Amino acid sequence: MSGLGDADRLVEAIRLLERSGIIDFNGHVSLRQADGGLSINSGRSNRACVTAADIVTVDRNGAVPSGTERPPMELPLHAEIYRARPDVQAIVHAHPQWSTLLSMTGRPYEPVFAQGTLPGHVPIFPDTFSVNTGDRGRRVAAALGDGRALMLRSHGTVVVGGDLLEATVLALYLEDNARRQCQAALLGPYHVLSEGEVREAHANLWKPSLFAKAWEYYLSKAG
Repeated sequence: MSGLGDADRLVEAIRLLERSGIIDFNGHVSLRQADGGLSINSGRSNRACVTAADIVTVDRNGAVPSGTERPPMELPLHAEIYRARPDVQAIVHAHPQWSTLLSMTGRPYEPVFAQGTLPGHVPIFPDTFSVNTGDRGRRVAAALGDGRALMLRSHGTVVVGGDLLEATVLALYLEDNARRQCQAALLGPYHVLSEGEVREAHANLWKPSLFAKAWEYYLSKAG
């Protein structure tokens, strides 16, 4: 990812997430711009073969340059989180199978393996609607609070990061943990990592080098 421009970085992240089953025919990834705007894949883009031409830049007022593709209808989800969270530099909104399944049942996200602790506390946002208005975007931002991830009931997930690499890898970890949690539940009671285990996992795993290693692993696995 290093050395790439913003559009190419977004393309690489979207392709990785699509091939990993996190993003489907919908879903979007955005990156904050220094002037207060954001870059995001267009609403019409084919996530399976997205290119730099599919990346649109929206200014801080939500305006799109004429002659370019339109952003996705859930642009307010991204815009309102960036407005509320100056620390957030990248956002992934996706519709992955296992974490969406968890949100359908109302069962809370519980860390069941070490990397699954890194998204932190993951609340469930109660509405199922598309986040396509400013009001809904503000409500999602409020539900996310100062956290890293949120599940939208029967809809999908929202994951934020201090950079694009972090947001992408956390989205992958979130879904991997949800899959393990759902599968373990079929067998009966399962172990949820304790507060002490969570603290140790964070101390051991929250490192840029390990995020980069995870990126390369998932990229290789996705082909």
